Amino acid sequence: MKITEQVEAFAKPVVEEKGCTLWDVEYVREGSERYLRLYIDKEGGVDISDCEAVHRAIDPILDEKDPIAESYHFEVCSAGLERALKRPSDFLQFMGSPILVKLYRPRNGLKEFPGILRGYEDGCVTVEAGKETITFTKSEVALVRLRVEF
Repeated sequence: MKITEQVEAFAKPVVEEKGCTLWDVEYVREGSERYLRLYIDKEGGVDISDCEAVHRAIDPILDEKDPIAESYHFEVCSAGLERALKRPSDFLQFMGSPILVKLYRPRNGLKEFPGILRGYEDGCVTVEAGKETITFTKSEVALVRLRVEF
């Protein structure tokens, strides 16, 4: 089982106990440092006290379960307004919302397509961009995130 899956399994009930939902768990290397990040969300938004409460509750569990052999930094963050959409349930939840699709390689000279999320099936993302509807295959898409319009 991957580190992120292990952490998600024991963190999810603790995060929910603190009145939040666990949006994502990531374990990444940035330069020479490693980071374990929990992204949390709740109705009305997450504030610093939510992040602190979850951090304090999870930190001793991480010490006890010790899922990561090397040293790392542990952070608890808000999922953010422009969060990445990864799971099918994320796409379903935000159907009809403004998104930004980033591609690995340019299509018609562009690597970024802002639009409205209109469909998601088997990793393919359909976006309404102006008057046209565009579907991107899973292999084309590097990232899909929510887009805040002001």
